[in-house]
Amino acid sequence: MNLTPDSKVLIQGFSEFISATHIAQMKAYGTNLVAGVNPGCGGQQMYDLPVFDLVEEVTAKFGTIDTTIICVHPYQVLDAALEAIASNIVQIIIISAGVPPLDMVQLLRKTETREILVVGPNSPGIIVPGKILLGTQPSEFYTPGRVGIVSRSSTLTYEVAWELTKAGLGQSISVSIGSDAIVGSSFLQWLQILDEDETTEAIVLVGQPGGRSEEAAAQYITEAIDKPVIAYIAGRHAPLTKNWRQMGTGTTVVRRDTNFGTTKSKLAAFQAAQIPVAESPAQIPELLKKLIK
Repeated sequence: MNLTPDSKVLIQGFSEFISATHIAQMKAYGTNLVAGVNPGCGGQQMYDLPVFDLVEEVTAKFGTIDTTIICVHPYQVLDAALEAIASNIVQIIIISAGVPPLDMVQLLRKTETREILVVGPNSPGIIVPGKILLGTQPSEFYTPGRVGIVSRSSTLTYEVAWELTKAGLGQSISVSIGSDAIVGSSFLQWLQILDEDETTEAIVLVGQPGGRSEEAAAQYITEAIDKPVIAYIAGRHAPLTKNWRQMGTGTTVVRRDTNFGTTKSKLAAFQAAQIPVAESPAQIPELLKKLIK
């Protein structure tokens, strides 16, 4: 990854998924936003950024772009991502929510044989506190430190960061992998990244109902991760119905009759792996301090 203040960052699309406030916050944080792409608006200025019709026009003017932040309509995300890949952009953050699952399958097939990192969709992005902000995460909740956060949620990510900050535990990086039905990078990939990251001393994993990604992460932590990990799973008291039900954001679902994807299943996986699980975000700093003292 190239996540430094010198990284060149592009924004594809200006929609309801990102606002002038978010763009101003990224620029104020020191993020090197070089341009925007909005077909039909080439030659204009939007949010104090030069706007181009095509990604290839941006790379022709500014050289290699390290990261693109995609904020287009969900049905346009695949085309935007493929255009970025064709211009050799290897870090793709998808803020847009509700991307068609088959479009994500096609995108992931395109990237599986290449070293391309996809975050999202339905993600507020990545922040390296004190260095770079990529997306819509509120920077005021973060402070530089050595705790890495990887989460499926958005607002819970900020809450966990704020609890850590209040307790004097700064963060090395925080990433929300997204909460649509199919997302790019997984818990497993980010656990490996954080385990190899020299600036990260401990990891906080934030999960929620739906799918099996937390169960897979619990097993992977016992097999491959050397650093201390604390987990928090949202939805302990969420009601279940007899059949499928949508939970939270995106298309997360749980099913009562099989215990598939429930909070109970996820808690059991972490307990079986002997990974400490916080009962609330406020308990996370206490558990971390016991592990890294």
